[in-house]
Order: sequence, then C-alpha cells, then structure tokens
Amino acid sequence: MFGISDLPKFFLAFFLVMPLISILHEGGHVFFAWLMGGKNIKVSVGTGKPIFNWGMIEVRKYYFWYGLCTFENLRLNRRWSNILIFFGGSLFNIFGVMAVMILVEQELMDTNMFTYQFTYFSLYYIFFALLPMSYPGGNYSDGKVILDLLRAKSHVINERTYRVQWNEEKKEWHVFNHDREFIQAFKEELDAGNKAREIAVHNRPSRIVNVKDGEEKEIHNYPRIPL
Repeated sequence: MFGISDLPKFFLAFFLVMPLISILHEGGHVFFAWLMGGKNIKVSVGTGKPIFNWGMIEVRKYYFWYGLCTFENLRLNRRWSNILIFFGGSLFNIFGVMAVMILVEQELMDTNMFTYQFTYFSLYYIFFALLPMSYPGGNYSDGKVILDLLRAKSHVINERTYRVQWNEEKKEWHVFNHDREFIQAFKEELDAGNKAREIAVHNRPSRIVNVKDGEEKEIHNYPRIPL
C-alpha cells in the first residue's frame, strides 16, 4: 500500500526519472533527424508556458510531462528515413534500459530505487510510444505513424505542396496552396516564401516549391513531428 514513506519515491519518479527518460526519448528522434540532414531541430521538454531555452532545447513549465521534437528540411525525406526518426525515441530508451542492466550486472552500478524506476518507466514509455493509437488534437503515437508509413497510408505519405510562383506578366510572386488555389501576391520573393512557410508549417507533412520559368525546386519540407 502507498504510504507517507513512499512520497520521496513518487517525487523521484515523476520529477527526475520521467523527465530524464523523456529527454533520452527525444534525443533519439533528434539523432536520426540530424542523421537524415534535418535542420532547425528543436526539442521541447514538458508542456505549458516556456521557461527558458538552452540551445536547441526548450524547457516548459511542466517539464516532467510530455515532450516533442521539431525539425525541417530533411535531406533524406523518404519513408524509411521517417520510420527511423519515429522509432529513434524508443530505440534510445531501449539502449538506456540495456545500459543500466549491463552496469548493474557488471556491479558498476548498485541496484536501487533509481535504477528500478528508470527501467520500469522506460519500458512503460516504450510501450505507449509504440502502441499504435491516435491522440486528441489529431496527433499520433510514434507507433501509429510507423505502422502507417509501413502500410503506405496516404495521410503520412502524401505531402501537401505549396508553391511560390513567379508571374512574369504581373511581375510578382504568387503563393498557391496544395490544390493550386491562389492565396496571395507579393512583390518580393522573400515575403511570398514567408507566407508559404507560415501555412506549410501548420499542415505537416508538407513542402514548398519555388516555380520559375516552368521549373520547380523544393526549398523547404516539413515532415510530421515525433512525440
């Protein structure tokens, strides 16, 4: 039965062990996103109002709950590369569990409450990360995205394409959505590109192509975000 004497174990688990496991998990996503040439990689630890930023890491008010990794412009934006990115979080958690077990077996680390909780909650984290399920708000677990990628489901394979296109007649840049519907015109290419990015980043998976003289060139891509 849970008693007053167990409160320190509770605080250790939820305010130290779980955040460490979450950071390790996001580190796996970051590693493979970086390996695939991802740019602007950022990690949010926790949820709620941001407290401070340290490099690519953003720590939020409730640092002990939730986390996500964002990136863009993958150099290798293929089905298999996205599978590795989404599986990377759980893979790093597995490595963490194996490392602790080996250290304990080799008597380089004592068996204690920290090692027990780290192993237990890591397995808990892995299970729910890889369990194929949908979350409120339209997000998916890593496992569901991996499964849908393996099954070539259209909602994870097909990217929305937004176009920044030069109009020679009017001497201006036009922004078109995925259905090639006109959105807005700009005199400067930079302003048109910023408008396209503003839309595309909120409609992942998506990409932006620059169209001039009949040639299309991808300038940005925004893959799905692993949690």
